[in-house]
Amino acid sequence: MILKIRLRRGVRIERRRGKNRRLALAASGLMVPAALMAFILACWRIAADMSYASQFAIEEGIFSHWHVWVAITGALVFLAIRLNRYAKSGPLGDSE
Repeated sequence: MILKIRLRRGVRIERRRGKNRRLALAASGLMVPAALMAFILACWRIAADMSYASQFAIEEGIFSHWHVWVAITGALVFLAIRLNRYAKSGPLGDSE
């Protein structure tokens, strides 16, 4: 015996370009303060190396070098700029 189940057709999913513009705008807005914090950690590490500040919080490992924090800062700023450009390149959806 073969049993066939018939289902009604649901709402058709649209394939639109730029569906994630709001998410990209929110992520770019959060990356700017994160980049600022990474830059502050880089400055703290440099100041600790020159004995102008207290001892750096991270003693060992990859994150104990100021070069890494500067690279993280640059990467976060670059990603924030790219996401911001993507978010502003078209309408944000229902609002416009």
